[in-house]
Amino acid sequence: MLHVGLTGNIASGKSQAAVMFAELGAHIIDADTVGHSLLKSGNEIGKKIIGAFGTEILGPDGEIDRRKLGNAVFINEGKRRLLNSLIHPAIHSEILRSIFELEQSSSGGIIVVDAALMVETGHYRMYDRLIVVTCDPALQIARLMNRDGLNEQEARARIMSQMPIEEKLRVAHYTIDSSGTLKQTREQVEAIYRDLLIHEMRVKERGR
Repeated sequence: MLHVGLTGNIASGKSQAAVMFAELGAHIIDADTVGHSLLKSGNEIGKKIIGAFGTEILGPDGEIDRRKLGNAVFINEGKRRLLNSLIHPAIHSEILRSIFELEQSSSGGIIVVDAALMVETGHYRMYDRLIVVTCDPALQIARLMNRDGLNEQEARARIMSQMPIEEKLRVAHYTIDSSGTLKQTREQVEAIYRDLLIHEMRVKERGR
């Protein structure tokens, strides 16, 4: 199977691109979904995060409130690094396990791993191809404000806390610009998927 990384900064349209790849037949592994499962207060990672950040990150149900945790780490680089050191090794292990299970159950196809910090962690190097999703900066701010209920200053701070998109674009095999309509984004996704299928076929032929 062909292993493909899909990344991009916050509110870039990455998740929408992942949905489109899934509709075309790709197997999607969502690092964010994996991370959510690890944030349960009763498991090992959840306990470590509560120990590091305190009970103020908990919601009324006693579970970790992702919004509260996000607010705590986005304004403090040291805390953000601490959180990443606690959770990202576990996320990476779960992604590898999911890839293994997909390869055991399928003789071919394309696995797309959707992960925001793929370039920052260096894990992008393990994929056969890397796709970076980007969009107009003003649109990115507007999307983030609308999605998360942030004001402009808060949205800009979230964006500035991430690696500049230019650095991610430098290592990309493909780029998707989601600034236009959904139809325009889909056309880019479909073109990339066709190319990925060709590449997967060539890899299979070389392996025979």
